[in-house]
Amino acid sequence: MGPNRPTLPTWRILEMNLGFLGLQFSFGLQQGNMGPIYSYLGADEASLPILSLAGPVTGLLIQPLVGALSDRTQSRWGRRTPYFVAGAICCALGLLLMPFSSSLLMAVSLLWLLDAGNNITMEPYRAYVSDRLDPAQRQFGFLSQSAFTGLAQMLAYLTPSILVALGMNQDRVDAHGIPYTVHVVFVAGAVLSLTTILWSVLRVPELALSAQEQQRIAAAPRGIGATLAEIGSAIREMPLAMRKLGVMSLFQWFGMYGYWTYVTYSIGRTVFATDDPRSSAFHSAVLTNGEIAALYNAVAFVVAFAMVPLVRRLGPGRVHAACLAFGGLGMIALTQITFKPLLFLPAVGIGLAWGSIMGNPYAILAGSIPPERTGVYMGIFNMMIVIPMMLFSIVMSSLDLGFATLGFGLYDRVLGGDPRHMLVLCGTALLVAAIAVARVREGRATPSAA
Repeated sequence: MGPNRPTLPTWRILEMNLGFLGLQFSFGLQQGNMGPIYSYLGADEASLPILSLAGPVTGLLIQPLVGALSDRTQSRWGRRTPYFVAGAICCALGLLLMPFSSSLLMAVSLLWLLDAGNNITMEPYRAYVSDRLDPAQRQFGFLSQSAFTGLAQMLAYLTPSILVALGMNQDRVDAHGIPYTVHVVFVAGAVLSLTTILWSVLRVPELALSAQEQQRIAAAPRGIGATLAEIGSAIREMPLAMRKLGVMSLFQWFGMYGYWTYVTYSIGRTVFATDDPRSSAFHSAVLTNGEIAALYNAVAFVVAFAMVPLVRRLGPGRVHAACLAFGGLGMIALTQITFKPLLFLPAVGIGLAWGSIMGNPYAILAGSIPPERTGVYMGIFNMMIVIPMMLFSIVMSSLDLGFATLGFGLYDRVLGGDPRHMLVLCGTALLVAAIAVARVREGRATPSAA
């Protein structure tokens, strides 16, 4: 990309990131509903992480490939746009069909389609912001993505409770035990994910490639082999700041993934005294988790903008460390609360962590990598997100296939099958992540010769 990027007004930066509203609404629906959907269809708690492997695996396989490919793409629509529009279509199809799942196999298969779409979209969208914005505006660009993440996931989590407040019966379910509130929010998510992404790319199109950039892309080797070689080369030449972020990511995403998977089940035990997914009390636990998540995502939405001057003063590493510490303490505190209104207090700490997670690490990353390899490094950074999730799934899960058992089953063997113990472990992981990131500093890598 040419060195001169026009400075965009605030409303244009918000408009170019509007697609994150639809994309993250989809993620919010997954986080809040896939575990319960699996439970409605007969899955036990110990199998939930391994049934949800679609997200980590597709992220591991797709994002680095799409990132490297988009770095080398030339089309009339731009480098990144073809990828995240195609991904948005896959995402919309997965959301439309998911509530009609009649078996675990169908739900798992649709989750693979949905997560493939999300991951095809996610990485080019990150690179699009880095491509499009002047370096002085990138911090605001990534934190505005964080803000839209908070807003979108707040809406995704809160909408079922709003539907119930408007008169829908929380216990009215289809023939497979899936509440009709889930049907409504997933259809809304399909529409939102597609329309907001189209709005962003049509209103704020990519910049034209410079002659130098076109020549570099034209001279680059083609094919999947060249793409894999580029990924390998980028990993070997990874900047030091990015390597340090990998340590943080290991604990950060281990903790967040475990939290999303088991928080509803923890609330079910502490506040509603149930572990039966078919009970009305469990439906209440699902709605309560949605309300708590709506609050922490609202906090994330607000602090994403509020922390901009603080980040400029202290640096993204230190601010992110403090936010992670608040989030870890909040997760641990949730397991000790039995009175529903008090659950919303630790949610504030989780919101601080989540708002920072979706912005500050990317600000550190964008300031540390060579600009001509933004796509591939954004994809590799996603590997640092999904590998901890895969690790969590393998070591915690246990899925009996009849002829073999997948996973090490530590959820049952070490944690006693108690989701409250899981939340304590996840909170501790965030505290370790805070220590790991506190000393990471931003610094631009030298341009690559690739």
